[in-house]
Amino acid sequence: MTEQLIPVGDLELCYEEFGAANDPVLLLVMGLGTQMLDWRPEFCAALAAEGFRVIRFDNRDIGRSTHMKGKRPPGLLELATRRVRDPAYTLDDMADDTVGLLDALGIDDAHLVGVSMGGMIAQQIAVRQPARVRSLVSIMSSTGARRMGQPALRVLPMLAKPPAKEREAAIDRVVALFDIVGSPGFERDVAATRELAGVSFDRGSDRSGSGRQLGAILASGDRTAALHRITAPTLVIHGTADKLVATSGGKATAKAIPGARLELIDGMGHDLPRGAWDRLVGLITGHARDAGRSSLTSA
Repeated sequence: MTEQLIPVGDLELCYEEFGAANDPVLLLVMGLGTQMLDWRPEFCAALAAEGFRVIRFDNRDIGRSTHMKGKRPPGLLELATRRVRDPAYTLDDMADDTVGLLDALGIDDAHLVGVSMGGMIAQQIAVRQPARVRSLVSIMSSTGARRMGQPALRVLPMLAKPPAKEREAAIDRVVALFDIVGSPGFERDVAATRELAGVSFDRGSDRSGSGRQLGAILASGDRTAALHRITAPTLVIHGTADKLVATSGGKATAKAIPGARLELIDGMGHDLPRGAWDRLVGLITGHARDAGRSSLTSA
């Protein structure tokens, strides 16, 4: 299926589907400043081949979905103090977008899989609308607690740089970032990274969108207490070499969610390396199938 635009509230969200329409839904939620393209088509196809209807989409403020023009991102002082006075929106708003996409597609519930900020969004849906969540997979994410999941010091200068304006500079910056936060335990394909960064730049570059998304994360604060209310079967996956969201973030997430299972992947950083796909696909689809069997038994 090709990319489609669909109205969701006051927004339009861009999405794409893989697999059969009558299979259980796996909804993939992407992270901060990252387009749905980072859920690579081959990865989505591998999930679909396990018997799932796989949906990837662009969050608001990224890619081909609606960009929140005219709403400012937080300033440097707000970022430094983690106190955002007037956020353009919050994680709850982004969670509502995600549920709105399910509504627009006529889907009652789904297995949610979120990475980084996408994990936070999926967590919020599981807290606020549990009936919509068959199972939850939170990958390289965190709870919002100040002392958990913090980036390594060497990452901070890269994050503090203003967004690149020109295409080649933007591509170079993505490559440089993943030189630091990518997975040292797996082979890297720099050419593929450059190609994807270029396609993403052409498809929808917005220098303020990532800042507004970051403002949503910071404005949502520490969600640990709320995560105690999650009832969906939960799998937490984190890399042992993640320099952007430290492994402590995944451990704190698994500790906060009742009954959650934690899986650590040696050598994985803050990306989805191709060398880890077989394990990731197995973990995600196995968890979804187990959750489906549990719900049938309880019914």
